[in-house]
Amino acid sequence: MRRLEPQREDCSARWVLASASPRRAELLRGAGQRFEVEPSRVDEARRSGEGALDFAGRVAREKATEIAARRPGWWILAADTIVIVDGDPLGKPIDADDAVRMLVRLSGHVHEVATAFVLLDPEARVFVDRTVRTEVLFGSLERTAIDAYVATGEPLDKAGAYAIQGGARSFVADLRGSLSNVIGLPMAEVEQALRSAGLWTDTVPDPVPDPVR
Repeated sequence: MRRLEPQREDCSARWVLASASPRRAELLRGAGQRFEVEPSRVDEARRSGEGALDFAGRVAREKATEIAARRPGWWILAADTIVIVDGDPLGKPIDADDAVRMLVRLSGHVHEVATAFVLLDPEARVFVDRTVRTEVLFGSLERTAIDAYVATGEPLDKAGAYAIQGGARSFVADLRGSLSNVIGLPMAEVEQALRSAGLWTDTVPDPVPDPVR
């Protein structure tokens, strides 16, 4: 990872979020950031013998590199989030039965959520390459609760088959680390990276109107 040196903040610099995830875009827009979105078409299948963290890091780098080839001269931010239980990575479920299987496995156990993110500079060089990890403990889940949650359809496009900001919030008994990381992007670390690149925009909240007298 390149050392993060403070740089002149240039909010006119162009950058792209290389992600199809609405959660990542919402986190960044909620922090007042402006950017373009272009999802990658990278195959996110795990390679034989590939470690969980290596897998997430590789996919994030491949997403960034693919979009950099389409967008020369742009800064590119890409990320990949996985759920790890007993050393095994859980990606997105292939169907409802797979989602049930994942949630049964997570029930009553501690698991780890890891998000690898990569920031490429306008010459497609790695500026930041980092992985952030959060520990999550699920309570013991009744099978009826799992089936009802899966029936909503929400888990089907989520790593580990759950959305902590959605219907699965009640499943969580404890969390150690970044909540936004579990949602899909560790915002404190991403802000640090974007600030170092001169890409982060500080926003001023709208003034609170005077009460009507």
